[in-house]
Amino acid sequence: MSERKSDPVPPEGVDLNRPSVARVYDYYLGGTANWAVDRDFGDRVLSKFPLLRDIALANRQLLNRVVRHLTKRGVRQFLDIGAGVPTAGNTHQVADEAQREVGAAPDVRVVYVDNDPVAVAHANLLLNREGDASRQTVIEGDLRDPDVLWRQAIDTRLLDPDEPVALLLIAVLHVHQPDRDGNDIGLESVARFRELLPRGSYLAISHVTDEGVPRASSENLAELKRMYDESSSSNVILRTREQISALLDDFEVIDPGWVWTPDWHPEETGPTARPVSFDSSNQAVVWAGVGQKP
Repeated sequence: MSERKSDPVPPEGVDLNRPSVARVYDYYLGGTANWAVDRDFGDRVLSKFPLLRDIALANRQLLNRVVRHLTKRGVRQFLDIGAGVPTAGNTHQVADEAQREVGAAPDVRVVYVDNDPVAVAHANLLLNREGDASRQTVIEGDLRDPDVLWRQAIDTRLLDPDEPVALLLIAVLHVHQPDRDGNDIGLESVARFRELLPRGSYLAISHVTDEGVPRASSENLAELKRMYDESSSSNVILRTREQISALLDDFEVIDPGWVWTPDWHPEETGPTARPVSFDSSNQAVVWAGVGQKP
């Protein structure tokens, strides 16, 4: 098992007997907010699916592009749900970077949300150290209860419910969102958020799919799902591209429409985004799109 002498003491109540999806993702991205149980699992996954680290980086690159693009469209408030463990290129950092490039004073406000106490604790540390409390905060919330989460976000006083909000659901919905009976309610939650968002708001989604991917990737994804379902804190859901596209429902999908992550406005890639490339875009196995509420 991979160990570090500098592993931090986990927040109270954190289960280190099973790997966490958020912490394993942090490990793929080269972060430090993970423990031996997460790295051991991540290494086992990477031994079977080496491309997964590049897939994770491409998804992070998508976040960079989406935030830059929407900031240029005039969005000044973001709700980043399932933000995970903070790592380089967070939403507020990318937005500020994009504004400074055009000589504007950064004024974008961001509310980060996660239900993993490790992610929330580390986000608090980051924001306390280098953030701006008047423009950024983190809350512990649950995607499965949209009305409560929305009230929590508005109660921070950073988001104006009468102005457009960019809701980010990046690499979130392929993680099982169980109700009390164990049934996934991710789709219902997204539908409610579409109702709650004010007119003119944006919804950005990325989601793993095994449809339209290379055969080798499809086989790897089946094994990946088996490993996560058996060993991690959360199961994986593989949806079709049609099912994923339906998540935006009646929102107007902005150009370039639903595409693989490397194909979503590559020209928007910021100077601090980590580079990643594939032989073909479908190797990224993540379908992505952004829609605006009419």
